[in-house]
Amino acid sequence: MSHWPSAKAKRVLAALFTIGWEIKRQSGSHRTLSRDGWPDFVFAFHDSEEIGPRMLARISKHTGLSPDDL
Repeated sequence: MSHWPSAKAKRVLAALFTIGWEIKRQSGSHRTLSRDGWPDFVFAFHDSEEIGPRMLARISKHTGLSPDDL
């Protein structure tokens, strides 16, 4: 069973900002995020969209996000 809860995209994006990610560029709902020491990550969710546990686990592999950050 996953340790990740479901969360709104707006909340996940805010958590990414708190751990050091910044918007590099944006085109509509597609935001390219950057952070020193990590490859760029494209966050392509609308703010009100619900992100499930499996997708949050995938995002965490690319960004270093943890369930405690939410």
